[in-house]
Amino acid sequence: MNEITFNDFMAVDIRVGEITRVELFPEARNPAYKLWVSLGDHIGEKKSSAQITVHYQPADLVGKRVMAVVNFPPRQIGPFMSEILVLGVPDAAGDIILVSPDSEVPLGARLH
Repeated sequence: MNEITFNDFMAVDIRVGEITRVELFPEARNPAYKLWVSLGDHIGEKKSSAQITVHYQPADLVGKRVMAVVNFPPRQIGPFMSEILVLGVPDAAGDIILVSPDSEVPLGARLH
């Protein structure tokens, strides 16, 4: 495990967002969705790609609150530009479960 400083951690800007739109991403190497995530008025809506097809159906994702890194540079994934990194953890089989707040918090709220 690599150690980082508290300042390193604080440099990662992790915010609460809400998924507003989901599309299949057939061009992706592994099964994935294209996500549009609202991060509040200050940040706006950003796009992400996520390999979460095992545990989630598109209709179930709309309205879901998630945590996302918002200060990585955009990344081209095939024909899609991913602007944020939606966070998740693998289950026992290695399939991703999204990280989300367990209570209502404002969109764009920063993780501390």
